[in-house]
Amino acid sequence: MRRTRFELQRCAVNYKNCFRAKEDENKPIQTFVIPHSHMDVGWVYTIQESMRAYAANVYTSVTEELSKAKDRRFIAVEQEFFRLWWDTVATDSHKRQVRQLVKEGRLEFIIGGQVMHDEAVTDLDDQILQMTEGHGFLYETFGVRPQFSWHVDPFGASATTPVLFALAGFNGHLISRIDYDLKDTMQKNKNLQFVWRGSPSLKSQQEIFTHTMDQFSYCTPSYLPFSNSSGFYWNGVALFPDPPKDGVYPNMSLPVTKETVHAYAQTMVENIKQRAEWFRTNHVLWPWGCDKQFYNSSVQFNNMDPLMKYINQNSKEFGVTVQYATLSEYFQAMYQSNLTWDVRGSEDFLPYSTEPYQAWTGFYASRNVLKGVARQASSQLHAAETLFTLYRISYPDGPVTKDWALDKLKALRWAVSEVQHHDGITGTESPKVADMYLQHLMQAMMGVKELQSALFLLPHRLDKPSFLSSHYQRKGVDQELEQHIIIYNPLAWNITTIINITVTSLYAAVFDDEGHAVPAQIQRSAQSNVTNDLFIVVELRGLQHRKYLIRFSQTTCSRSPKCSWTYKAKGVLFARRNIKDWRKTGRRLLPVINECYKLMFDQDTNLLHSITYLSQEKTPVMMTQDFWEYHANGDVKEGPISDNYVFSANGSAVRAYKAVEMEIIPGKIVSEIRQYFYREEGDKDYAYSIITRVPECFGSSVRCLRLEQTYSLGPLQLNTEVVLRTSSSLKNNRTLYTDDNGYQMMKRPYRKFTNNTLARNYFPMVRAAYIEDNVSRLVLVSDRAHGVSSQDNGQLEVMLHRRLWNNLAWNLGYNLTLNDSSVVRPTLWMMLGSISATATHQREGIELQHRPVVMVIDQPLRKKEQAITLSLDKSVVLPPNLHLLSLSIPGWNYCANHDVHLSHLHAGKDLHSEPDYDRVLLRIMHLFEEGEDPELSKPVTINLKEVLQGIGEVKVLEERSLTGTSDITHLQRWKWKTVDKLETNEKTCWRCGNDAFTVTISPKEIRTFFVHFSSKNI
Repeated sequence: MRRTRFELQRCAVNYKNCFRAKEDENKPIQTFVIPHSHMDVGWVYTIQESMRAYAANVYTSVTEELSKAKDRRFIAVEQEFFRLWWDTVATDSHKRQVRQLVKEGRLEFIIGGQVMHDEAVTDLDDQILQMTEGHGFLYETFGVRPQFSWHVDPFGASATTPVLFALAGFNGHLISRIDYDLKDTMQKNKNLQFVWRGSPSLKSQQEIFTHTMDQFSYCTPSYLPFSNSSGFYWNGVALFPDPPKDGVYPNMSLPVTKETVHAYAQTMVENIKQRAEWFRTNHVLWPWGCDKQFYNSSVQFNNMDPLMKYINQNSKEFGVTVQYATLSEYFQAMYQSNLTWDVRGSEDFLPYSTEPYQAWTGFYASRNVLKGVARQASSQLHAAETLFTLYRISYPDGPVTKDWALDKLKALRWAVSEVQHHDGITGTESPKVADMYLQHLMQAMMGVKELQSALFLLPHRLDKPSFLSSHYQRKGVDQELEQHIIIYNPLAWNITTIINITVTSLYAAVFDDEGHAVPAQIQRSAQSNVTNDLFIVVELRGLQHRKYLIRFSQTTCSRSPKCSWTYKAKGVLFARRNIKDWRKTGRRLLPVINECYKLMFDQDTNLLHSITYLSQEKTPVMMTQDFWEYHANGDVKEGPISDNYVFSANGSAVRAYKAVEMEIIPGKIVSEIRQYFYREEGDKDYAYSIITRVPECFGSSVRCLRLEQTYSLGPLQLNTEVVLRTSSSLKNNRTLYTDDNGYQMMKRPYRKFTNNTLARNYFPMVRAAYIEDNVSRLVLVSDRAHGVSSQDNGQLEVMLHRRLWNNLAWNLGYNLTLNDSSVVRPTLWMMLGSISATATHQREGIELQHRPVVMVIDQPLRKKEQAITLSLDKSVVLPPNLHLLSLSIPGWNYCANHDVHLSHLHAGKDLHSEPDYDRVLLRIMHLFEEGEDPELSKPVTINLKEVLQGIGEVKVLEERSLTGTSDITHLQRWKWKTVDKLETNEKTCWRCGNDAFTVTISPKEIRTFFVHFSSKNI
């Protein structure tokens, strides 16, 4: 995606006045011309539209043209389009040509993931997933393992991304979009290249050399004084919906002829020299390509070939040589330069601005629904992957067909990977593309839900009766009904939590799988007058599922003492309070108390007044929560506008409501506070709501520190951006902490700018954000990405929803105005306490993302019908500072030994005939930073054979690179000279005991393994 109106145009017109020639350089500038096509997996056009109009032709024509000349090169970046071409378009001849080109290194796969993922609002789990999907395909098909990135278009750069690329075995990282003013400074100081140590805990262990593209980014100059605006793109501009039959595209540049070659050469050389001024070496990376290019590669190469030949024939005059190159050839030249490089620590490049009033912080909250569904799909995939793995290990011959199951998982892997694109989950796409992402996600989620049902409900032996056949064929309902639910914990921690089931009956009793009564609570639903919420306290071991029975009654249950285990909660409604009447407040306070907190609500405002956390000094923290809105300008003639990407507020935020109602429902399981905010005093329907659930504690099991809040917003009024503002008495000096992709926390001091200070102090919040002072910390963890800021002392505001329209021709032409009229219902968990008490916020974020899977078995059944379900009563429990990041069966069929795998490929063996169902992919992550906690930050030594013995006997354990394609013992990454002369030590102690299965995991490490279980299990 390239928004040319936002790109800096300085020096674009008169090159000669903008560069200073290197007069002291005797050697000509060596230019690496890298042909590429930026192919957005989404954005304006759907995948299908792009394949039809240009994407398929890119790979067809590139393959054919590279085969005609040995010196030609091309880099392929995102795998989704390539895989679609490979599976549905490429002929056998094309496939043979591609294999040969890849073998010769002339067609190079860069990044190798399914997409070029966004770096601001994507979650760690999903970044790894999409990389693993692409890398698995490439390694299985070609035996190649990408070693370099090409992150030219994500809107800002996260410090997590270079860490992940290093863990995947990359030797170089390339970025482009960083703050315009910072890039200017880095260009002048020749600091666009550095060694990046993205993790403060891993330090040099996972450092990576990073190249920042100059102000021209990934496209060649578009201005040619003698031609049209297409620059060096002789194939013109892609045409939708179909390619032109005559091959003549719009804006095709003048061909290179005897008459034009010198002018082209002069323009190209001047641009090369200008770029050379900004870098330390005599090597220049010159990207040849842009959005939707090379669909007619013949025209492209047939014009560039003679142009490059002309420059090289006159290299002494020009002071430049040019050659086609892949990215690896450029990085190899940089590595061989043997220079000493500056080091960048764990700072990221977020947020991102292109101009003084163009802060790209709006997309952190764009299309809230899509962001929520994408995260739900990721969570469902994680649960289904672990379930299927447990099933395969326990019942390899069970009735759930393994090919069918893997197809369901692959479909969701593809959909979740796809939406991580930098114009996908960002919410910066057109409405039809957003609908496409949602459709792909929802369809794949339905398929995985079928898989989960089959894994739970079908018997593990074919001679056992099916649950379906014994129950679903009967009709009629008794006075007493029973309903079975299955609850699965997808995490490798023991948990006690509260789940919520929507029911229609007013009376219910709940029993566990041993027939014991379970504490529960029932009350009227907040969203409906005809349904009720049934809260159930559940206890589950790691990766364990349990069955629960709900017994309904039409009348109050008074005959059995077990009835007392279910509490029927009733609410108290408080009168609507208008803002104009808020003269004296804080006089009539209502307490809601559990073992961790005392929350005080003000009857004069119906707002939260204060929270006291009871385990410390018991000093109340003054706190209010309500909704505010920023008004956006929609007329470009009136000033800066907000859109899908950009947040540009037309002044300070104002209250988004004029009156508030409140209802409090005291309970024995959970107490609920419902607050309804009305846009106008006399409105019948509320515009916003906050539902706060305060859990009661059962011993020390239920985490009473966690306050669950669910919000409702929308439809919004046009050109408004609504925030949840939490104002407290904490003295944080407007300093904020937010997570980078759920991996690490970043300190965000408030910064003042000449222009646009408000928007440039917004940051992405993927899983967590907090503010703190010397005494207390206020934490929010989220079920989806949002924008977050601390605009005032003690304030934490989260942008939850946006609805925008503007008359900018560019936005209107591509339908990118974000007129989002949806209703959104995001969830945040809030914690308040000392820094030590809230140190588990990373775990809280994971538990929010991977909440227990609740499967309700059809409709209520007759009492005497007993459910028979598959037993997968296994458990895996890790220490509290370790997280089971992945447990899956990828299915890729390649030999783990690289040399053997290559020999199979060269022998032409068909590796696609049968997926590998015996190889289990395991990832474990240490959640804590070095020094973050006195105990939890320590390295952890575990025996994986013992940890996994609950699900099977481990026979073989191999450590691999992050995406599984490299044996870690053979992985040798380039070591770069740095100014601090730190030695890079990538060899960690992973087999630290006498036992081959003993592993020590240090702070922030992510360790990846292939696990093979005993044949009696598989």
